[in-house]
Amino acid sequence: MPDINFSVVGYSQSATRMSVKARDFTMIVDEPPVLGGQDEGPNPVEYVLSAIVGCLNVTCYIVAKEMGLTINSLEIKANGDINPDLLFGRVTNDRAGYKGISIDFCVDAQADQETLDSWLSQVKERCPVSDNLANATPISIGLNIVEPA
Repeated sequence: MPDINFSVVGYSQSATRMSVKARDFTMIVDEPPVLGGQDEGPNPVEYVLSAIVGCLNVTCYIVAKEMGLTINSLEIKANGDINPDLLFGRVTNDRAGYKGISIDFCVDAQADQETLDSWLSQVKERCPVSDNLANATPISIGLNIVEPA
């Protein structure tokens, strides 16, 4: 299968709020009041957790289908800690991003422990978002300056 390109475009609406367009969908990104926002949408790091949970869900069902496994219900919880000091320009030894992300699966499936362990192992290996978070992904950042009218 050839590579598939995904892209989003964000439009700043304030210092903390951004409207992000992904295909025909619009997402609002904002910060909670404790970080200076109006709490009008999830913040960027909550979208990171949402992305990994959403991707793991898709991967879970792909792998289950390949294994002939029926999932009756699935809940995936993700959480992590961030120290906002670096974001706000304070001196810290912590990185700007998550110190770690914990993910817990609660699955109802007609399968024994060995089958579920194999399923989960394949899910962890094949999820594109968890791959991006666990491994260095090159990021290229450019700058285009709007000329005054």
